[in-house]
This record gives sequence, structure tokens and C-alpha cells, in this order.
Amino acid sequence: MKKSPFIFSSDNKRYHTLNYHNQTTYGRKIYKAVLDCGFSCPNIDGTKGTGGCIFCDGGSGYFTDGTISITEQLKKEIKRIHDKHGNVPITAYFQANTNTYAPAERLREIYFSVLNFPEVCGISIGTRADCLPDDIVELLDELNRKTRLTVELGLQTVHEKTIEKINRCYSHEEFLDGFYKLKEKNIRTCLHIINGLPDETPEMMLETAHQIALMRPDALKIQMLHVIRGTELEKLYNLEKFIPLTKEEYINITVKQLEILPPEIVIERITGDGDKSKLIAPIWSADKISVLGGIDKWLVELNTWQGKYFKKNLP
Repeated sequence: MKKSPFIFSSDNKRYHTLNYHNQTTYGRKIYKAVLDCGFSCPNIDGTKGTGGCIFCDGGSGYFTDGTISITEQLKKEIKRIHDKHGNVPITAYFQANTNTYAPAERLREIYFSVLNFPEVCGISIGTRADCLPDDIVELLDELNRKTRLTVELGLQTVHEKTIEKINRCYSHEEFLDGFYKLKEKNIRTCLHIINGLPDETPEMMLETAHQIALMRPDALKIQMLHVIRGTELEKLYNLEKFIPLTKEEYINITVKQLEILPPEIVIERITGDGDKSKLIAPIWSADKISVLGGIDKWLVELNTWQGKYFKKNLP
């Protein structure tokens, strides 16, 4: 395969991969140690809703052990990563549920505890944009001055009808309020979107990408909607009220999204990893290598790349 014409690439990739970002920014690959603080979510505990989003499977932390302390979890993760990859640098990744959903002093204790580990070169915090009160944003600002911080926000979609259908329990306007609080502090942000949400058309998914292009986050994670056993989405699927995208549809939509995104945005994920033991559909999504290869192949066949049509989509 020919070398990519895409400027942010040192191989055949035609989108801005996290590996390229880490290699060119830090001169090395960085691995994530996944942690579970045991926090809940305002969409689970009744503050805003119950049951979580319709696709939620326990806060996305199915491979973490929230029954032990954060430092013990981190020690286990460091050993796992170093046994497999050698003495590599690590990002402490607070992934499960909403990791700013606690008093600021409790969060301070947790966040700063991981910085005592010399292997840790950065922190990534997954949360909801409606869980960023001013005191916690100030704490994140302080943390950002101590280490390489990324805050990950689950956008999923910009469409209010879909937001209601997936039971997200806060508006897009609220999302933008939290997002821009972080941007004002120059805190690195990574947004998450999901392709194939109920009743969304390809045009709607492209509009989500277009709005992200205007927002200019630092990074983006894209994934397919998985039907996971035990979720509300499974009920819709069993009632034939939800039909997942085909592999070809997902690849085509994702490539079109890449074309209108700014080339500087780091694509930290372009397909998702669901819990295969609970995955109901689409089964093709479990073959991550095939999906990645399909995206690469389609980009080449169309002679296109991330950002090719970005300027044409500015207002």
C-alpha cells in the first residue's frame, strides 16, 4: 500500500491516529491503565434518570475491578502492561461511569494519588459534560498544570430527538456548556460519538461530525452502537425496533465523517471494543481488525483522507 497523502501520518493511515500523535508529540507509544473509582452517574442514581443510557453496560468498565483501591488497581494494570510491552509509559485512565461525579476534595485525593507512580505520564478522565461544576473545572485546571490531562466527554450525537431516545438525560446545550468550560481552560478534550443510534440517518451522523468540526475538540473517539445483553437496547433489538448498521454502512459513514473533520483532530478510536461475552449485535463489530482494514481500504479506493473536505464545510 502506498504511503498516505495525509499530512499527519508516517505510514499508510489516512487519518490522525493516536499512535501518530503520541510518537510525534512524546516520541513513544503510551499505554492506558484502566481504572474504576466506583462512582455512579446522575443518569443511574436517580438524580436525572435511572438505568443509564439505553446502551449502557455498567459504565463501560467491564474489565476493571472496582472492589479494590485505585492504587491497587493501578499497580495491577502497570504489571499487566509492563509484562506484555516492557517498561513503557502509562496514562491512568478513569473510565467507568462518571469520573467527576463526586465532591472536589474526593476527586483531588484520587487524581493526585496516581501521580505518585513514576510510570504514570498522564491522566485521562471519562465523564459527562453536565458533571463539570466550576469547582471541579478549577481542580481539573490545576491537574492540567501537573500532568498531561485529557477529559473525555460522551457526546454520542448532536440531535435532541436521539438524545431523548437514548435516555442521555441532558441536552446538547448543556453539553456545549461543559465542553467550552474545558476549552476555556485549555484542557485537552476528547469527544465520543456513536454511529448507528436508533433512527439516525447517515445525514444525521454526518451532521454530528460537522458540528464537531466547528467545535474543534483535540480528539475524537468513533464507534459503532453495540447491542449488549441486559441493556434496554437489547429489548428494542429483540422487538425488531432497532436494526444495527451493516459493516459496509458503518465504514462508509465513518469515512465520510473523517472527510469533513479537521485533520488536526486526533482519532483516538475508530471502532469500538464491546464485551464479546455479552455482544448480541452486530457480530461483525467483534472483528476489529477487519473493520479497521475496511476503513483503510475504502479511504485508499476513494483516494480520500481526514479533512479532505473540511474547509468546504465551514460556515
